[in-house]
Amino acid sequence: MKTSDLFVKCLENEGIEYIFGVPGEENADFLMSLHESKKIKFILTRHEQGAAFMAESYGKLTGKLSCCLSTLGPGATNLLTGVADANMDHSPVLVITGQGSSDRLHKESHQIMDVCHMFKSVTKWTTSVRNPATIPEIIRKAVRLATLEKPGAVHIELPEDIARLEVKAKPLKSFPYRRSIAEDNIIYKAFKLMSEAESPILIAGNGAIRKRSSRQLREFCERTNIPVVTTFMGKGAVNCESDYCLSTVGLGAIDFGDIAIKNSDLVITLGYDMVEYHPKLWRTNSSAKIIHIDFEAAEIDEYYIPEVEIIGDLAHSLSVLNKIIDTEGIKSYDNTNVKKLRASLKKDNENYKDDKSIGLIKPQKFLYDLRNFLGKDDILISDVGAHKMWIARNYPCYEPNTCIIPNGFCSMGYALPAIISASLINENRKIFSICGDAGFLMNLQEMETAKRLSTNFVLIVWEDKSYGLIKWKQQAQFGKSTDLDFNNPNWEELAKSFDWNYIFEDNSSKITKSLEKTNNLKGPTLFVIPIDYSENGKLTKFLDDLEKKYDT
Repeated sequence: MKTSDLFVKCLENEGIEYIFGVPGEENADFLMSLHESKKIKFILTRHEQGAAFMAESYGKLTGKLSCCLSTLGPGATNLLTGVADANMDHSPVLVITGQGSSDRLHKESHQIMDVCHMFKSVTKWTTSVRNPATIPEIIRKAVRLATLEKPGAVHIELPEDIARLEVKAKPLKSFPYRRSIAEDNIIYKAFKLMSEAESPILIAGNGAIRKRSSRQLREFCERTNIPVVTTFMGKGAVNCESDYCLSTVGLGAIDFGDIAIKNSDLVITLGYDMVEYHPKLWRTNSSAKIIHIDFEAAEIDEYYIPEVEIIGDLAHSLSVLNKIIDTEGIKSYDNTNVKKLRASLKKDNENYKDDKSIGLIKPQKFLYDLRNFLGKDDILISDVGAHKMWIARNYPCYEPNTCIIPNGFCSMGYALPAIISASLINENRKIFSICGDAGFLMNLQEMETAKRLSTNFVLIVWEDKSYGLIKWKQQAQFGKSTDLDFNNPNWEELAKSFDWNYIFEDNSSKITKSLEKTNNLKGPTLFVIPIDYSENGKLTKFLDDLEKKYDT
């Protein structure tokens, strides 16, 4: 068969369902082979960055591998941001790029660049196909590396002349693998530390939202009543209604969860990625001991030196801990202060629930109404900007992977492509996203993709006509901001031009009614609200006062 046919058959053999991308001349043979596939659907996007974000979102929500594709040169560079985002946020993605003929890669030539070298810093592995017979091994290795904990992006380059060669080979058998597990005696050492502690706390990160990990974590918390705070990407690891669930940490300022960490003598981290929230920001109690539970050893950092490292499958480690607790019991911890913090947090989240503002909608009010409107299993996807901070802080979660927040590489423009692939695989759930006006316009061309695919979702734009998060941070640090304002299109005409539904709401009392209108709409919906970001500065002041209050 032709090399490109073999490539596609190997992808089919690995269970690939979707490839998102923009084709070019240099991957024409591959696209023709893919066109004949009955198992893989190619999703044509309007920009390569959108393709990478779609693949990333698919990987986050399913835990399975998806692919993004581009041609050489500018197509590959357009993929780069989305691939970096997937890799740093630990989403399994296979990146496929075309390349010019191998007989011109050694010299200056049209659109030629060293794509593998470029992708080396944003992937777990990158390679170029030079021998067609190696494709089965290359794809098997790529898929395994992408999906092994911690998941990430891998890259394969296929030169155009190699793609059309004849080859005698067949896909390798795909076989299951087991994750490494920690030694029981190490887990027992962690148990002894927990037994000696007076006020332990657990930080659940991105690794904790895997379904098996989340289930075992909840059982662990039911046994121990150890309070839990989550990072942005760990939201939903535990049920927000549980007494042991406190809040989200990572705003960069002291919040309720940070106070609980500060008052703890033992911090247990579970699936915690330092990229989300550096320990220098939360380890203000330097005498507190740390238990590191993760798939990988801890990053070397002066503020993060664990007493015990439990390295291996998270669900297994927690399961062993749970069995030890069932056998030996666990002490009863005094969570009086945590209960007070939880009560204060609940009161804070409900401060604006009856707000009746007209003209500008307060972030807290909108998120309160949205949370009540969406079901516990429905999905909210965040873009990057000031709204991300409010979603992380004020949008409670019940289940893992129901609130997706990119928080490693933190790439703006994520939410629109991400919600497209999310809607393809979640037809029976409400799929919503929130963008700032800046982030939304970065990939608005994918509005056409959404309509062409007959997707059903609601994309909410919080309009402030500014790079709001940067303005927030500049004003907090310098008392003023640089030139960060801009103008927007006529949103209604924009929606109409792409044949989207359109809703605008600037009356706080009517938010719920406007949300309910979406129940009867088919196709993608653009929902615009003017947002009151004067609340940003008020939150900064509140958090400053909160830190002072608990320091005294």
